Amino acid sequence: MYTKDGENYYIVDSHVHFWDGSPANQANRYGKGFTECFYDYHRNLSPEEWVWSLEKFGKYSEETLVEDLFEVGYVDKAIFQPTYLTDFYVNGFNTTEQDGAVAERHPGKFIVNGAWDPRDGEEGLGQLEALAERWNLRGVKLYTAEWKGSSKGWKLTDDWSYRYLEKCEELGVRNIHVHKGPTIYPLNRDAFDVADVDDVATAFPGLNFIIEHVGLPRLEDFCWIATQEPNVYGGLAVAMPFIHSRPRYFAQIIGELLYWLDENRLTFASDYAIWHPKWLVEQFVDFQIPEDMQSEYGVLTPDIKRKILGLNAAKLYDIDVPPSVAVADAPVESGEAVGSAPVVPA
Repeated sequence: MYTKDGENYYIVDSHVHFWDGSPANQANRYGKGFTECFYDYHRNLSPEEWVWSLEKFGKYSEETLVEDLFEVGYVDKAIFQPTYLTDFYVNGFNTTEQDGAVAERHPGKFIVNGAWDPRDGEEGLGQLEALAERWNLRGVKLYTAEWKGSSKGWKLTDDWSYRYLEKCEELGVRNIHVHKGPTIYPLNRDAFDVADVDDVATAFPGLNFIIEHVGLPRLEDFCWIATQEPNVYGGLAVAMPFIHSRPRYFAQIIGELLYWLDENRLTFASDYAIWHPKWLVEQFVDFQIPEDMQSEYGVLTPDIKRKILGLNAAKLYDIDVPPSVAVADAPVESGEAVGSAPVVPA
């Protein structure tokens, strides 16, 4: 928990990893390039004092992970989001099994999410069922741009994707996290497009679609979809670090998201180990939309920040939070703060 100026903030880091991107695990030049591309995001968007060496970034210890999140970074609960990338890494980049082993050694700290790929067909449905039973899955992370043999991506609207979403409904895996963000070498930009979110969100109203990285750089497309689909959420990984490197750009991002979605459908994420939650939490709590932008975007209140930093994700995953951080879901009066979504004709 983080406390500042008498305000308490329960922190759910909804997007963390325990990866092995080291040279020993890189299967080819694509694995090398992927690790180095991730590192460029880390190096270019972090405060200088938080930048790691490439060697540490490629493979950090379990001890470092736990210390950074829970002892230094204020995190109360962290959600593992796997990214397999088995075409690029010998043992996978960041698998459910790797994450789950860590979670079992630190009970109560982590939530383990699974993954699936519709290109695995019928066999993959059985694997998803086994994962759900083994790890008591409440969510999955989908990577639509992942390469598999000659295939360089897939869409949420593919026939087999629908089969897997139906299986998620059947298994009670209701939180569908989908990477829809910036291109990462060597993956293809178009495979991260948000256009396929619209159809599945309508078709599966019982599932929550948490669009990681809020579609950047396709923020406008994402917002127009999310305002029509009440089960679409925005995961703030990748957006958050701009609070340091480009604060006015971050103000625009958060202002647009709060205008179109409202404060109940945004979730904080560090994307650890790309960025460290400590400085992200501290800077977000201190952040305010600049005065010359407030006539359009309003202001960020402590209650809005509380929801984004932890309460929204806690609600998605049925996490109990202390009474001292609870927020009443009272409507916000017009002009008082950001968070009132527009009425857009269907």
